[in-house]
Amino acid sequence: MGIKSFQGARKQQPNSSEEFPFKVSDVMCKDLITFKPDQSIEQVIDILIKNKISGGPVVNENYELVGVISEGDCLKQISESRYYNMPMENDNVEKRMIKDVETIDGNMNVLDAANKFLESKRRRFPIVENGKLVGQISQKDILKVAMNLKGHDWK
Repeated sequence: MGIKSFQGARKQQPNSSEEFPFKVSDVMCKDLITFKPDQSIEQVIDILIKNKISGGPVVNENYELVGVISEGDCLKQISESRYYNMPMENDNVEKRMIKDVETIDGNMNVLDAANKFLESKRRRFPIVENGKLVGQISQKDILKVAMNLKGHDWK
């Protein structure tokens, strides 16, 4: 007596992420909260709390990406300020931001971007075109796409 499978016919799954129709630029956030290098850490903390975000890109006057600032960077500043008994108003974004920022290509397939998130352990990636910040994609943006597709039909 043979083993019978009770699985019905399945839709053909795409062979690669190249068949997936969404690019990073299709789902990235374009309306960004950005920070300036000369902003105070206190201003950043206030903006992070009010907007319920965990960080954001830092841009210069030409809207070129120069860094990223996060809650963790702010926490580090608070901790050091307390430890060394230094006033927080002496510190600014430029002193605390991460300057070596990894970006992601807006033409990248969303599934490939998901893998990049998994490999890098980052929460967000800025997207730069012609030297200017044009958007940002977060892990949550990719989760939203997956939920909209219900995870069963990746075509």
